[in-house]
Amino acid sequence: MRHRIVGELMTPAVVHVRPDTGFKEIARLLAEHDITAVPVLDDEDRPLGLVSEADLLTNEAAQEDPAGLMLTPDLPPRERARSRATTAVGLMTRPAVCARPEWTVVEAARVMQGEHVKRLPVVDEAGRLVGIVSRGDLLRVFLRHDSAIREEIRAEVLRRVLGIDPDTVDVTVHDGRVTLAGTLDRGGPAEVVERLCRSVDGVVDVTSHLGHHTVPTAARHRSG
Repeated sequence: MRHRIVGELMTPAVVHVRPDTGFKEIARLLAEHDITAVPVLDDEDRPLGLVSEADLLTNEAAQEDPAGLMLTPDLPPRERARSRATTAVGLMTRPAVCARPEWTVVEAARVMQGEHVKRLPVVDEAGRLVGIVSRGDLLRVFLRHDSAIREEIRAEVLRRVLGIDPDTVDVTVHDGRVTLAGTLDRGGPAEVVERLCRSVDGVVDVTSHLGHHTVPTAARHRSG
């Protein structure tokens, strides 16, 4: 079984900025390329942080209301400094949480969730930027055709991993929802089959109607 990796899903051509890139230039790049964040790179193309739309809006939100109807927000010191920044080095969120090209979709998704970020710069062994992967990129695994999911379950999960003849299990897939039916002779409990099927990229849900052949009582006594 093989999960898709970040290197297959990432965007390799990354719009980026340098630490001294100005506020308006960053805003222009976001609008021009229809993106929501840009990595900030040092002179060796290593990510220092990211500047997002939210970071730019911190600057706007901290401005005084010209009409005098709203109080200026009382920001923590770090946010106050960011609200006054005019270049990427002051605006960015740091450090940059990065991924590696060989990470699986599962690894990248767990880091995004754990760090509460929407995208990860992807770096090589030297820490240099080689791409960027977003939540949307990871969700592309759910666009796999049902036929491809079914074939992976039959060939990888059943035959190769568990040693089960795939023709003994009825596997149907509709919109990523897998249904399993049949009677197993070997290969471990039905729960193992179900768990492995859930780990296949693109699977949304698994419904199992699998059972096992019952060994006659006399046969059990003879084997004992």
